[in-house]
Amino acid sequence: MSATRPSHSEQIAQPISPEGLARLERMRRISPNADPRSLLPQIDPVRIPRHIAIIMDGNGRWATERGFPRIFGHRNGAAAVRETVETCGVLGVEALTLYSFSSENWKRPKAEIDALMELCAIYCDNEREELIRENIRLRAIGRWQELPDPAGEAIARVIDATSHCTGPTLCLALNYGSRDEIVRAVRKIAADARDAKIDPDTIDDAAISVNLDTADLPDPDLLIRTAGERRLSNYLLWQLSYAEFYISEILWPEFGKAELLTAIRDYASRNRRFGGLESS
Repeated sequence: MSATRPSHSEQIAQPISPEGLARLERMRRISPNADPRSLLPQIDPVRIPRHIAIIMDGNGRWATERGFPRIFGHRNGAAAVRETVETCGVLGVEALTLYSFSSENWKRPKAEIDALMELCAIYCDNEREELIRENIRLRAIGRWQELPDPAGEAIARVIDATSHCTGPTLCLALNYGSRDEIVRAVRKIAADARDAKIDPDTIDDAAISVNLDTADLPDPDLLIRTAGERRLSNYLLWQLSYAEFYISEILWPEFGKAELLTAIRDYASRNRRFGGLESS
């Protein structure tokens, strides 16, 4: 799907529902500069996703098509990350989770992995002060502590430096695989049952959710995947159970504000029934 310019009628501000006013108030408690109507005047704030998850595909393809090494695409992809974070801040999105390095990505050539680790460290160090200024908390999910230094150390520094931030959350999935995450959660629950800390008969979906890496985040409302790929690729399998999916044909380095707004307009037009008959 390519971004299209909204028509004049779409740009006319629509009335905000009582639920939308409550959501707008919540947005501004979390991020005082949130102003979703400045970008999407035709969308009620209640239809802005609280949590967006993105699979950022197409960096290497974008570079190869231009005759550059794949890492050149990853560097340009980092610029797309910054624009997406900034736009989500204006929209009042509470959490943004980015699939940054999967547990399967270790199969890539060593030179590319080394370059990715270096880029991760540079990104974290360069963005640390900006995240603090914007009151954005950095989180990481997956086995990110097992990443080689200096990447692991740089991530830890930003997590520590932003731990006091009370605004939106930027969550990086690093050395992450959803099946591994679920296995780790089940092991925690099994250990608690073995030690008589919990009754196995009381285990429910909430008990699993609270033991996942994303325990302190709402489940994603919207999943965006770029470059036309149509797979989950072992990403947030539990958390995406009721998310809306948006597939963009655009390669990640070219995914900017206009493309994100197009995705959210599409999301806002959907009737989320959660198995029922009425709109949520």
